[in-house]
Amino acid sequence: MKISIGCDHGALELKNVLVAYLTKKGYEVKDFGTYTADSCDYPEFAEAAARAVATGECDKGIVLCTTGIGVSITANKVKGIRCALLSDVMSARLTREHNDTNMMAIGAGVVGQLLALQIVDTWLGTEFSGEARHQRRIDKLMAVEG
Repeated sequence: MKISIGCDHGALELKNVLVAYLTKKGYEVKDFGTYTADSCDYPEFAEAAARAVATGECDKGIVLCTTGIGVSITANKVKGIRCALLSDVMSARLTREHNDTNMMAIGAGVVGQLLALQIVDTWLGTEFSGEARHQRRIDKLMAVEG
């Protein structure tokens, strides 16, 4: 599985931990930056990571900033993306089972490193349920894009 990842300066440290962790677990990771702690604008990196998922270049994506809010909003602006802002394991599981999310966002200032790893493992390890009621709702959700 190929995973896109992007962050701003506020989440650089956590992004680097996740890249190393995911690579060690055998995932192919495409890192869209940022690569330094210099102040930067999160939409550039979140959009790049989201477009890689939307075009099929990557299977799933992870975006990070200090709160996770800005990157999740940005990713969800890209047609075809369903990005969930996650701060707990239960939501990570349910957003895959019920919403078939293809991206997740984490706030590095909200979620600690160990919890972030658990959230990522749960999200990546959970399949979409495929239940008709969930697919119906996803179809309605995606129709809002226009």
